[in-house]
Amino acid sequence: MHIYTIDELGKARADAARPYLEFLRVQSLSAGIYHLPAGGVDPQQPHTEDEVYYVAQGRGHIMVGDEEASVAAGSIIFVAANVAHRFHSIEEDLTVLVFFAPAEYTGARQ
Repeated sequence: MHIYTIDELGKARADAARPYLEFLRVQSLSAGIYHLPAGGVDPQQPHTEDEVYYVAQGRGHIMVGDEEASVAAGSIIFVAANVAHRFHSIEEDLTVLVFFAPAEYTGARQ
């Protein structure tokens, strides 16, 4: 069993000095923590897997395909594989848990 806390994951991500840190990977699923500062730019490209975002902290907006929505702590967003998406207009530092199914980049290997 693995148990994680947002604080521990956030520290590990900050220590790694990168915006995204994968903390779990099995064949059917991967998970990571993603941080974008207020006013930051999200450089994401579409992924080959379905994904779910859970906004743990912060406020901003997300564009998924041609749809846009405000997000804040507690928001859950589903993004289908290969759909363009990105966070933008980040008003408060965003900390987001990211879940890919199957594991991230699994589809890219096919």
